[in-house]
Amino acid sequence: MSKGNKYNRFQKSGIVTIVAVYLLILVGGIVRSTGSGMGCPDWPKCFGSWVPPTEVSQLPSDYQQVYHDRGYAEVEFNVYKTWTEYLNRLLGALIGIFVFITLLYSIPYLKSDKVIFYLSLLSFILVGFQGWLGSVVVATNLAPWMVTIHMLVAIVIVCILIYTVARSFTGKVAVGTVANKPLLNKLLLFLVTASLIQIVLGTQVRETIDEIALALGESQRINWIGQLGTSFYIHRTFSTLILFAHVYLFYTLMKGTAREGMIYFYTKLLLITIIAEIIAGVGMAYFGIPAFLQPVHLLLAVVAIGIQFILLLLLNQEKVFSNTAVSLTDKQLSYR
Repeated sequence: MSKGNKYNRFQKSGIVTIVAVYLLILVGGIVRSTGSGMGCPDWPKCFGSWVPPTEVSQLPSDYQQVYHDRGYAEVEFNVYKTWTEYLNRLLGALIGIFVFITLLYSIPYLKSDKVIFYLSLLSFILVGFQGWLGSVVVATNLAPWMVTIHMLVAIVIVCILIYTVARSFTGKVAVGTVANKPLLNKLLLFLVTASLIQIVLGTQVRETIDEIALALGESQRINWIGQLGTSFYIHRTFSTLILFAHVYLFYTLMKGTAREGMIYFYTKLLLITIIAEIIAGVGMAYFGIPAFLQPVHLLLAVVAIGIQFILLLLLNQEKVFSNTAVSLTDKQLSYR
């Protein structure tokens, strides 16, 4: 991505943080698909301890009564769900540390491009806000609207981090010329919006699945799809529209973009991601909603939005990668 293939410490830290946030989204999907969201019924502790129990004998005999308002009145302790949720929280805390390190490494940019520092600061604040939202999700016993907001904030954090890191490559990125830029910008903005709507629709389908799973039980998993209502069919139909729109984007970009450039690479990657996401969705529909496919489906959807955003930045390189910001020297920023 950079001339000379050299990344300074801010860029390295930022890229690692972005990957970590995507990993957290995957783990969050695993938590949801395995029903582990209330594996720890309190926050920030888990069953009143910083390290959760490994067996029911470590809990008070009346733990179901103590946590009855969190759905434990008729639910027995499950060590796998508890530790899945606990590891999810640990990863969230680790990302907080990553973002803080990225913020520290952004301080030198106050001399050349203050926007990078302030966006890093905003990311740090949003990660703290996201942690608080996580506590609200637990306090509301996984209220669907809170789960959706929690997901959308994660996407906002990813996009801010992507833009911040991209901006740090000022003067180091050669994207090349692109034809039909106004059309492509409109198409990408449409796709970002449509993808966000599709994720919200997906969360509604997930809510319905949770209700059906509670009513029918795990043994009837193969019959869950047949019980889904309008939201599922809207979600499925909308995916076809999104696929065709991405194919059109790919075709339009290929007509006016050099085949060896970054835009060409990310366009191919986007189309592959969308196809993989749809295949995962089809797999869930025809194979009884296997738990392992649900987090993969969600992760691919969020990865697609990230790639769409990167393409928007590359298409508008004169604004993002302009020479208005002066790059700091390697001595100031790079590892030694």
